[in-house]
Amino acid sequence: MSRADEIFVAMCRDVLDHGTDTKGEAVRPHWEDGTLAYTIKQFGVVNRYDLREEFPALTLRRTALKSAMDEILWIWQKKSSNIHDLNSHIWDEWADENGSIGKAYGYQMGIKHEYKEGWFDQTDRVLFELKEHPYSRRILTSLYNHHDLSEMALYPCAWSVTFNVTHHEGDEKMTLNAVLTQRSQDILAANNWNVCQYAILLMMFAQVNDMIPGQLLHCIADAHIYDRHVPLIEELIKRPQYPAPKVSLNPEIRNFYDFTTDDLIVENYQHGPQIKNIPIAV
Repeated sequence: MSRADEIFVAMCRDVLDHGTDTKGEAVRPHWEDGTLAYTIKQFGVVNRYDLREEFPALTLRRTALKSAMDEILWIWQKKSSNIHDLNSHIWDEWADENGSIGKAYGYQMGIKHEYKEGWFDQTDRVLFELKEHPYSRRILTSLYNHHDLSEMALYPCAWSVTFNVTHHEGDEKMTLNAVLTQRSQDILAANNWNVCQYAILLMMFAQVNDMIPGQLLHCIADAHIYDRHVPLIEELIKRPQYPAPKVSLNPEIRNFYDFTTDDLIVENYQHGPQIKNIPIAV
């Protein structure tokens, strides 16, 4: 069975059984009808996925892997914060009349910073360091720029990635690992979406640097299940589990900026039915 399913079920069970309830507290999120959106939350959830063993897609329900990849390319490759550059509608609620979500996500990735080697944006800096100094302990990105928070439609949730290279005995190639740090996560709506898209990012960076994709460590400060999501989660985690799908990339791509969603190859993805019309708190 999929290891990602096992991790997801254990996390949800822990939140539901041992988390704290924000009902009656002064919370910011609300539902479309104006009702306050309360959560059951757990602090400091840490999950580890090993891409050397299998790709971490849920089989309890389908994760739209190409759409997840499209969003990560929107942020890391296109460095865009305009929904017209995105092939899905997940950001529509936060976009202005021009399609912009402000100085968030892709905008932050595209800002050039001066280093002793020259000027780089965050994506190009990671690519440079992985090529020139793969064992550096400084290969990381941050989207949480306090200077620009007032001009963001939504403060970044998945806000930091730290890359770390290891070399295992007997391996010809180095292994690329990553830590994804998240300040907040809506477990039902976004957990496996984020896991899969950053697993794909790890795979892309590994491939263009002739490395093996290794471990993805996912750290969530506030992992929560919204009150209206509880029955959906309870049903979801009782579903049958299937083996993980095989997910790979077009091996001919050697430049990160050449990747498209057509280069994602998904095989043998068996999964349960999708949950439609999930209510989203804003």
